[in-house]
Amino acid sequence: MTADEYLSAGEAAARLGVSKATLYAYVSRGLIESAPGPGPSRARRYPASSIDAFAGRRERARDRELAAHGSLHWGLPVLDSELTLIQDGRVFLRGRDVVALSRSEPFERVAALLWAADPDVAASLFAPAGDGAGPPAGDAPAAGPPSAGALAAHLVAAGEGALLTLGAGDAVVWRAAARLVEGLFGAAGARGGGRLAQRLAAGWGVADAAGELDAALVLCADHDLNVSSFTARCVASADAALEHVVLAALCALRGRRHGGLTDRVEALVRAAAHDGAAAAAGRALEGDGRLPGFGHPLHPGGDPRAAELLRLARGRSTAPDPAVEGLVALAAEQLGEAPTLDFGLAALARALGLPSGAAFALFALGRSAGWIAHALETRDDARLIRPRSRYRGPAPVG
Repeated sequence: MTADEYLSAGEAAARLGVSKATLYAYVSRGLIESAPGPGPSRARRYPASSIDAFAGRRERARDRELAAHGSLHWGLPVLDSELTLIQDGRVFLRGRDVVALSRSEPFERVAALLWAADPDVAASLFAPAGDGAGPPAGDAPAAGPPSAGALAAHLVAAGEGALLTLGAGDAVVWRAAARLVEGLFGAAGARGGGRLAQRLAAGWGVADAAGELDAALVLCADHDLNVSSFTARCVASADAALEHVVLAALCALRGRRHGGLTDRVEALVRAAAHDGAAAAAGRALEGDGRLPGFGHPLHPGGDPRAAELLRLARGRSTAPDPAVEGLVALAAEQLGEAPTLDFGLAALARALGLPSGAAFALFALGRSAGWIAHALETRDDARLIRPRSRYRGPAPVG
């Protein structure tokens, strides 16, 4: 090499934007080359090519860190999954369109599709029709409003002394998952026999709406790596009991930026019924500047699940609901936003006359199938989910 291809320590440090001490540390770790210089001092020199190569590697590492950081916020995919694909405005569960599934398959078969990739397995997992998890609807006490607290309390009780781990055989875990889901339905007020949606409809006093409830449960079953499903994966990776996996996911779902948004949406619809859509929407926008239940980052053209739920809600009414339709029209015309799943659930609950809290309960009960499926995928991966943070606090002292 010629002399002009070498840099002094000061020049090399300046090119990297670091101190000489940091430069020497890089050299000692073998990250940068150095060579003794000419003359009596033999001061070490640094090949410009080595300095530039290191700078390039460092920049690429920073880019990867930024990409990883951004992926936590509606960013790039961070793990492999065979469960849900969101593509071209549609949602697919193991390759099958979720709207089509909601029109043709009961919730139990969709749960089996997610867990075992085979809907026919459902027949061997869930209680057969006529053999429900609770007393006949006519003999059961009136169920109270479904609540997240009741679901959580059931999971806490069920998890006490639980011996089964996700490491058990598939058939054993699937049966346990089915019992867990049936227990959740019972905690939400399901009564009598038949399919889970039929039991729920009987417990909620809307026996003729089992079909609509079944469809809603399927539409809620899974939706990519949302915060509650990612929570389920994290907890499952620690080899927690299945009850605790679902409990943790339920807590995440209850958050106001996730399934807990249904409470705000229901309040918005009630306000629109009382004061008109424009007045209700105006007040809602005064909060965080967003209209609850409208605009989904993964569905800029409209959420197909919400569209199907609105179709079902409209089918139960002889006339358009001014509150629901007014909000939908207002959001489209002035905000350019379409309804989300939360709004669709609130609209269906209103059309069916479901008890307070039913929209969230439908979300949680349906999504329980997806949480378990994510836990099963995590079990198969057999690694602890343990990301790293980028430290931004004060420098170490001493």
